[in-house]
Amino acid sequence: MRLLQEQLITIMRVNNHLLRDLALVKQLNLPHWCIAAGYVRNAVWDYLHGYTVPTSLNDVDILYYDPNHLCEDTEKLYEAVLRERVGEYNWSIKNQARMHLRNDAGPYASVVDAMKSWPETATATGIYLDEDNQIQVVAPHGLEDLFDLVIRRSPYFNNIDYFHTRIYQKKWLNTYPKLRVIE
Repeated sequence: MRLLQEQLITIMRVNNHLLRDLALVKQLNLPHWCIAAGYVRNAVWDYLHGYTVPTSLNDVDILYYDPNHLCEDTEKLYEAVLRERVGEYNWSIKNQARMHLRNDAGPYASVVDAMKSWPETATATGIYLDEDNQIQVVAPHGLEDLFDLVIRRSPYFNNIDYFHTRIYQKKWLNTYPKLRVIE
């Protein structure tokens, strides 16, 4: 796993805006945060497909965990701050301490716990800057599927139809022809 973490960090550093984006989010002082999902996944899949131009992102997912402040308006304020600083992204900030309500699940204990329940294992990957400004990786399902170009349903995600709908709607198999779906 450590070797794949190092490889992920190396790939992410190719992104010219990565350190800027991580530093911006870190300045928000969010508890237990990371930039996750497509921001990380697409960078790896682009690299493994030899793409020199990054695949466009629908949004940039920022996760954090704060059970003491569950108001969605707080997330919107953070998004506005980031949009003001970097307007090129559709920032999407979500407090995972409240996301169980939207997902009709039991409360999540942490960002990692919430990410385990995401539809695909490869998408459940995030990065953040630690107190020494070193990039750290969050990957509750490991990084093997991400690097093996596998789309696999998380064992904690039960909606098989939604899993397949996401693959189709996001056009991953067209964008990334080396991908394999494993049931």
